[in-house]
Amino acid sequence: MAETRKGEVTFKGNPIELVGPRLKPGDAAPDFECVGAGLAVVKLADTAGKARLFNVVPSLDTPVCNKQTKRFAEELKALADKVAAYTVSLDLPFAQARFCTEASIENLSNLSDVHDHSFGQHYGVLIQGLPIPLLARAVFVVDPSNKVTYAEYVPEIGSEPDYEPALAALRSAAGA
Repeated sequence: MAETRKGEVTFKGNPIELVGPRLKPGDAAPDFECVGAGLAVVKLADTAGKARLFNVVPSLDTPVCNKQTKRFAEELKALADKVAAYTVSLDLPFAQARFCTEASIENLSNLSDVHDHSFGQHYGVLIQGLPIPLLARAVFVVDPSNKVTYAEYVPEIGSEPDYEPALAALRSAAGA
């Protein structure tokens, strides 16, 4: 039985239950199996080699997720190819690709956790108890040695993350 946590995060002011551990800086980044471009299964090892940003959103088809992903895409331009960045959600890969095409986002790759919810469970962001599974809003930075150097679980799902500390952690992990 997976660990669950209640009350750390709210959805429209109501406490929700999250499945999985609360990661913190210094933890080893857990493995996962998500679906990426072309329906390829992507694991943590497939993202290795650079500092990575995992931009976790409930759904790209909602205004706050849309704004958050566009903001990271804009901020990441300065780091160019020094880092890798991923948007993780339970949206289907087709919907993720459509969003990125429409928003002209080319510097964040999409990872759909619809395959087995392993990202959500291993990173402690899978919401339990809603009519459909969703991921809580969060941001993780993982360094090239697969260590978590930054983790933010946004306290209210309808709010944006704290961009500056995440970006500073990413620049630091990238040596930029």
